[in-house]
Amino acid sequence: MSEKIDPILLSVYARTFKSITDEMSISMERTTRSPILCEAKDYVTGLYDEDGRMLEQTENLPILAFSLAPVCKHIRKTFDGDIHPGDVFFHNDVFTLGNQNNDVAVFKPVFVGDDLVGWTAVKGHQADIGGAVAGGYNPNAVEVWQEALRIPAVKIVERGKLRQDVWNLIFANVRLDMVQHDMKAEMGACEVGARRLVALLDKYGTASYRAHKQALFDATRRMMEAEIATIPNGRYSGEGHVYYDGRNEGSKFTIRVDIDVLDKRIKFDYSRTDAQTNGFVNGTYTSSASATILTLLQMVNPDIPHNEGMVEPIEIVIPEGTILNASYPKATTFGNHLCPPNADAIQRALGPALPDRVTAGWCNLLSSLTTGMDPNTGDSYVDIGFMGMKGGAGALNGCDGYDHIGMIDASGGVLDQDYEMFEQQTPHRLIKHELVADSAGAGQWRGGLGVETLFEIGSDDTQMVTFGDGDFEGPVGVAGGLGGGLNFIKLYYPNGKTVVPRNKDLITGVPRGTIYHQMAAGGGGWGDPRKRDRRVLLDEVRNGVISHEAARETYGMSEEELRS
Repeated sequence: MSEKIDPILLSVYARTFKSITDEMSISMERTTRSPILCEAKDYVTGLYDEDGRMLEQTENLPILAFSLAPVCKHIRKTFDGDIHPGDVFFHNDVFTLGNQNNDVAVFKPVFVGDDLVGWTAVKGHQADIGGAVAGGYNPNAVEVWQEALRIPAVKIVERGKLRQDVWNLIFANVRLDMVQHDMKAEMGACEVGARRLVALLDKYGTASYRAHKQALFDATRRMMEAEIATIPNGRYSGEGHVYYDGRNEGSKFTIRVDIDVLDKRIKFDYSRTDAQTNGFVNGTYTSSASATILTLLQMVNPDIPHNEGMVEPIEIVIPEGTILNASYPKATTFGNHLCPPNADAIQRALGPALPDRVTAGWCNLLSSLTTGMDPNTGDSYVDIGFMGMKGGAGALNGCDGYDHIGMIDASGGVLDQDYEMFEQQTPHRLIKHELVADSAGAGQWRGGLGVETLFEIGSDDTQMVTFGDGDFEGPVGVAGGLGGGLNFIKLYYPNGKTVVPRNKDLITGVPRGTIYHQMAAGGGGWGDPRKRDRRVLLDEVRNGVISHEAARETYGMSEEELRS
């Protein structure tokens, strides 16, 4: 006799799955050491059934969120017959469904007795994972071995016993001792999730669990199908652009998507996208498909649970050998950051069909990573400049863009470093970090504001990597709204020299006392700026968000209105 589905209990399962991944996330925040993890929260936690199908996840960084389930299924298949209670697996390999080398995952199978009932998983951006360049971003790489240590799925704990030889092999190839401890934190978070799942099944039984999770998948699939059904049937096409592959000056690449909507299903086909590059500006299938899913999710009901049923009506075709799905053994570190132009292509395609759900352009990424030796402590450090890279979001019909939110692939998930922690965990001294007036694209609904950041570099012989596209193409406006500006990074050396790095660059020997100056642009605006609510606009002028000049010249306010 089949298990009867209780709608109240179904809700209990759904909420409990989410609470489990939330608790795993809190465990990560409280136990990791790298500021990339404990401060910026550049990680994701997930819960999966025995076959690796997604039950729920906590998406601190959305681009990572949909990269765990494919690997979980891969491990389930690869180790079939050799998965036991107490096992733990590591994985980062981009050519077996990983998304980025630095994003290293832990997977733990969960058993009730001898019955495999699920998996817990955590993936976080590690401060170093070997390769030619400290910190993992190597703009000069042409193959994966120049980027990082590859970790195909490997059993690091077997039946509860640490495989010390495997552990030593991995971390002998990683520069920072901190990474070992952060991977232990990932393992600990997986154990927290496993205990909670076992407790849930002890309460309701495995038969109830299996029946209700399938019912949850089915209900979620119907919710997503209903959302897709609101999009008119047809084919929609759009493009996004990638600038400079790190090797060939003036190079430009186009992401092309054809979106086919047929009743309750949607297909994203990237077959016309440009071929892979000979540099590190390539994506993996997993990172690119994750970007596609998270962009679509910004246009549908936000209350849809994030489980396997949500993705079942979505088909994604990304041929191998394209810039979004590079073939072995190409370099791919930049792959996560192809999400913004991918999102641009999708939004430009669906804009005519969903004018009230598609935003104006978001600030594109231009970021940096500094590494060196802290002269105050004698310790090595790695810092991704999360503060400076977070520009504004694009506006939506009826809603301003978010200020200082970051790239569309982060969607606000990546947090700033705390100022005091930034100065404790690096030798740098923060000078300025503030929202910039008039940086938002003007509109009836304006884009989000961008930020300006200055700090003094505090280590000798500092190495800096820059990566992004935000200095080539600014966020576009929609429906008469104006676009945002361009990003920049500049270095002012103590000897008076000014260095403007390329958007994919590796600069060594940056001296102590150099002033780092970064601008992250605002997002694009939506609608005619002259239709903006005058009361809101006047408040923004008074608060310094919009200047008097912009209020007059761009928004059409009169002197009398400004004086009121």
